[in-house]
Amino acid sequence: MTSKALITWGGWEGHQPDKVAALFREMLEPEGYEVEVTDTLDCFDDADALRALDLIVPVWTMSELTRERAENVSEAVSRGTGLAGCHGGMCDAFRSEVLWQFMTGANWVAHPGGDGVRYTVEITDRDHELNEGIDDFEVVSEQYYLHTDPANHVLATTRFPTTTWYHSANGEVDVPQAWTRRWGLGRVYYNALGHQAATISSGPAREMLRRGLLWAGKGRAAAEAAGERHETYASDGKHF
Repeated sequence: MTSKALITWGGWEGHQPDKVAALFREMLEPEGYEVEVTDTLDCFDDADALRALDLIVPVWTMSELTRERAENVSEAVSRGTGLAGCHGGMCDAFRSEVLWQFMTGANWVAHPGGDGVRYTVEITDRDHELNEGIDDFEVVSEQYYLHTDPANHVLATTRFPTTTWYHSANGEVDVPQAWTRRWGLGRVYYNALGHQAATISSGPAREMLRRGLLWAGKGRAAAEAAGERHETYASDGKHF
């Protein structure tokens, strides 16, 4: 059966969402994915269609999402649809929607020094299948400081401060830059790289993202193989 992915892009144009979306498509189609690309969030209105997908890839920065749309995506992921993305396109997508932040595992708060900062991405879990054969590497781009969920399985970090700012008074700290997590039966993957398309168009940054997309898209199959059921995680309680 053909795997199906939805890539939706828009929001702040400085992140080149159309070009990043095209890169994601280039990563998925050679792997046998049937890819739909759209530049509207209307695609989040059809809850049944979202649940039929293997993977959702958001590429939106500083945008607005209704609670109903957030819940539709959340319910799809909780049933096995994967969710994967990068940079502000996923973890600075919808600042006012806390359900989105909870599901994705973080929210962006700053990039001290702006664009053009030279920093190191440090691979932390070298035994993980998504990191196999990838070593620490340097990037010249925005260095993302994120408020992250301690439940994330961290794959890579970067050390702050690289440039001096008010946060420097707190001393050195390693901030997660790539991770995996679960949302019910679904797999979630995030990578902070990708300020512009060129940052993730080649080298280890591209390979990390390619692997992350494919990993997230296998969540439903992995859950079924493990005998997991959606009912195990479902609740009638109020969470927000």
